[in-house]
Amino acid sequence: MRPVEPLPLHHSWPLSALHEHLAPVALDPSLARNDVALAERGLGLWHCDLLDNNRISWTAGVYDLFGLDRDMRIVPRDLSVSLYASESRDPMERLRVYAIRHRRGFTLDVDINQADGGGRCAMRLVAAPVLDKAGDVIALHGVKQLLPHGTPGSRRLDPTIFVML
Repeated sequence: MRPVEPLPLHHSWPLSALHEHLAPVALDPSLARNDVALAERGLGLWHCDLLDNNRISWTAGVYDLFGLDRDMRIVPRDLSVSLYASESRDPMERLRVYAIRHRRGFTLDVDINQADGGGRCAMRLVAAPVLDKAGDVIALHGVKQLLPHGTPGSRRLDPTIFVML
């Protein structure tokens, strides 16, 4: 779903709903553990460690979405954020802060300006906080899905729009 104000009301969801938002990947364990299969479907998993200076980890599909070389092991968060189209960056950042503060997940459709000059692509971002035993948010993680032009808005991953690359 494209940004709709107020953002938390339209894009945020409780952590208890995480499984339903990740269902297409979670329902097929072989897909969730197969980096190549995910990338072929326009999907990628990501993790941002808040305790380690926002260190980002991506699977191959996310590198492809952002138009970055898969061999680039360390992606500075400021580089990845700079690739979000200006109209997508602010809503994404606001929902990120809300997710951390309120321990909630979010889903947002955004536009990415690919670093390799591939142009602009649409992406569904599904994000959820990772909590430690004390209930503090220590990381964010989730899935990024390439969206074909004209894809209707949704609050979860859509298995009917997997893009075979």
